[in-house]
Formats: sequence, C-alpha cells, structure tokens
Amino acid sequence: MPDLQFVLLVTALCTSELPTLNIPESVRATIFDRCWALIRDDPPPTRPGERVLDLRGGTEVTLEALVETIRGILTEVGLTTLTWDHPPSEPTRTSTPEAIPLLERLQQLYPHPPDVADSGPH
Repeated sequence: MPDLQFVLLVTALCTSELPTLNIPESVRATIFDRCWALIRDDPPPTRPGERVLDLRGGTEVTLEALVETIRGILTEVGLTTLTWDHPPSEPTRTSTPEAIPLLERLQQLYPHPPDVADSGPH
C-alpha cells in the first residue's frame, strides 16, 4: 500500500470509533495526536468530528514522518496486522441521471453482488 494511502487509512480507522478495530482506544488517540503534531502547531481537536488530518500541505518528508510515527506506535504495542469487522454501509448519495445507464449495464454484467464487500485481508 502506498504511504499516503496507509496514513489516510490508519488515521481514518483511528478516528472511526469502530468497536471492532483491534487498536485500543488509547493507542488510536496517540496515533492521531502524534500525527497531528507533525503537521499542525495547535493542539489536536477533542471533538470526534474534527479529528481529521489534512495532508494537502504536506511534503514527502512529512509523509515519511507520519508513516514512521504510525509504524513505530503500532510496533511498540505489538500490532503487525490491523483488523476490523464492519459491514458495508448503505450508499449516502443517489446516482446522477447520467450514471444510471452505466449502472444498469453493470448490473446486467454482474447481476449478483457478493455478500461481502471486501474479501481481502483488513
């Protein structure tokens, strides 16, 4: 997984409040707070909805620091694999009228979606 995707995925998981994520709450908070400190000068937000990292202004050096920070924390607590069990969510948006013909054709090609959204490792 590319570094940027890794950082975005782990920090999103750490702030997701998923009860089935195998990272303890205290470790999740530590990961987010340390990553926040690498990209911001102000204290990390305490309200869950505000705990989002904006990496658009970062550099390659910043990204490398974020990756090393996350990996270091996970290694310290003995986590080598992240796991969670969360069913797929219902779509939050309806399709645009322009996309409906394409979706109908895809439905003809793949009439029965799989029962599991992601059968790969988490």
